Amino acid sequence: MTWSVPSRQHDIADDLRRQITTGPISPGERLPSEADLASRHKVSTVTLRRALAVLQGEGLIEKVQGKGNFVRHPVRKIVYVGGWGTLDPWTAAEPALRITVRSTTVQADGHLTPLLKVPAGSPLAEFSCISFDGESPHGLARIYIPRDLAPAGLLDNASADRAPITRFAVLTVPPAAARETICGRPPTPEEASTLRIASTAPVLAITRVATAATGRVVEAALLAFPGDRIDAVFTTHHALNERQPQR
Repeated sequence: MTWSVPSRQHDIADDLRRQITTGPISPGERLPSEADLASRHKVSTVTLRRALAVLQGEGLIEKVQGKGNFVRHPVRKIVYVGGWGTLDPWTAAEPALRITVRSTTVQADGHLTPLLKVPAGSPLAEFSCISFDGESPHGLARIYIPRDLAPAGLLDNASADRAPITRFAVLTVPPAAARETICGRPPTPEEASTLRIASTAPVLAITRVATAATGRVVEAALLAFPGDRIDAVFTTHHALNERQPQR
């Protein structure tokens, strides 16, 4: 009997899936090398990688560049608190969660110019943040502030005063308004690589623009989260009409 390539890759995926879900291969464990797995299943590395891609798309395994393929721990969701920060205080306090931050100064160009309503070439403080649960990335953010509004010392990568950044929160003084645009979409190639997700996996993308009472944009944040690792919470306060007719 002759087996087709699609049939073989699904058989391999089924075998590995069974081992992962029934226990022989534990969460966090590294799979055998691709060469070893291909030899064990008597297939080419191309067919083997297609089978692994199926499991990556299902969120069962993730490929860590230079280290191999690992079984993912059960997905734990984080909470995006609309308007003021990504992580609610309970999530942010959990020891397994860590966030890396890199800061620099860039010039406004492309989409950043209309987003922050600044002339092209204007200096901006940029903060690139990635949140991790153990070794698994859970979200990324790029936060931009007009350079003259960046809080003192915040651009210092060694600064200890970075608690707001580690929540992806609004970094400037409390603005008068924060407008958020939210959509579900496929990840960009950079997002797929950084978040270690398949190019077909959906992400929740949030663009947050904070504006002062004067109308000046004081901050813009571009956030992206794998769709299966995030809950977004928004609270609406209805404004009372102070000029209600007297009875």
